[in-house]
Amino acid sequence: MSKRELAIKQIKELERLGGNMRLAAEHWDKPWKTLISTIMSARSRDETTIPIADKLFDKYDSAEKLANADLKDVRRIIKPINFYKTKSKNIVNCAKVLIDKYDGNPPHDFDKLIELPGVGRKTANVFLSEHGRDAIGIDTHASYISQKLGWTSHNKPENIEEDLKKLFPKNYWRRVNPILVRFGKTYTSRKKKDGILERVRRMR
Repeated sequence: MSKRELAIKQIKELERLGGNMRLAAEHWDKPWKTLISTIMSARSRDETTIPIADKLFDKYDSAEKLANADLKDVRRIIKPINFYKTKSKNIVNCAKVLIDKYDGNPPHDFDKLIELPGVGRKTANVFLSEHGRDAIGIDTHASYISQKLGWTSHNKPENIEEDLKKLFPKNYWRRVNPILVRFGKTYTSRKKKDGILERVRRMR
């Protein structure tokens, strides 16, 4: 069995073992909501981010309204989320750029996305994969699991991303992050998680 065939077998097993919880980037009716929610979710739990994003979008139901929002009000709404002060500035400023440059619609282009306030490599890739592009977002779950399974020996997200792109066929790319995140969220005990990952690593 080739390394690629084994990795596909392993990720299918992780998909089977993982839950089916909704992630912060999923199931929004507008692309700008996907992007803003993904910005908000960085280093915050999806379970916290989604209801807070719902509140924010109920009050500011268009990118234009969010671009003109009162920063103090946005800060108040998203306060339960980690780094809410910085994120408040970023999401309002991001909405402003979306209105000024893109008619409220996030560009489906990696280089343009990472120029937006609050959008880094992971956020851009998660957004793109959610909208049908072949991309792999590397967060803490993807990084940890990829290293444990021997898919990468790197620590830097961009290097891990390149390793996974070489390892998996392109039609798997957009599935990698959601599968790994759901698995990581399902097994919160480090001991249990590592035990399962060791079994998966030894698969043949």
